[in-house]
Amino acid sequence: MKHFFGFLKSKTFLIQLGLAVVALVLLVFLALQWLKGTTNHGEFVEVPDFSRMSVMEMRKAVEEAGLRYQVLDSSNYDPDYPRFSILDQDPPAGNKVKSNRKIYFTVNPSGYKKVSVPDIIQVTQRNATSMLRAVGLDVERVTYIDELGKDMVYNMKHKGKYVKPGDKLPKTSKVELICGNGTIPGSAQVRADSE
Repeated sequence: MKHFFGFLKSKTFLIQLGLAVVALVLLVFLALQWLKGTTNHGEFVEVPDFSRMSVMEMRKAVEEAGLRYQVLDSSNYDPDYPRFSILDQDPPAGNKVKSNRKIYFTVNPSGYKKVSVPDIIQVTQRNATSMLRAVGLDVERVTYIDELGKDMVYNMKHKGKYVKPGDKLPKTSKVELICGNGTIPGSAQVRADSE
């Protein structure tokens, strides 16, 4: 035991201990410098505003900023933005991020998604209008024909062409309802012949 404590006070032990401390400090310093260089510590890039840019413009701007990107699917068409332009980005513009950070983009699709035309034949005009609005369609106008069922839907058109239940139309499309006016078909002709 006496020998052990004597060794701890010896010149050789103190030199070895000093060299170990210097080596440890040097090793920690080098490790911190390496981490700082590989993680770009303290170096940030300001995220540009990509909104309304086309996908091609966005790709170029992302590369120039030293960032990466991923395009997310977008199902909601926004008519206020150009087709295939950037609707949203994460992180938002102005945020400080590290170089090579991935930015997530939501792109405006080419148009409204298509919806199925509900079966509104033999339904009252009022109920048919509600059913169309529920799926994202609207009534542009109502045309009346000689049919016994007053305000009953007998047919429908979109841009002058007949559509049937199950057909696909872009959301927000306007349809024309063809409804009965409460007159028996041909009864006006019969009255005119009998006079």
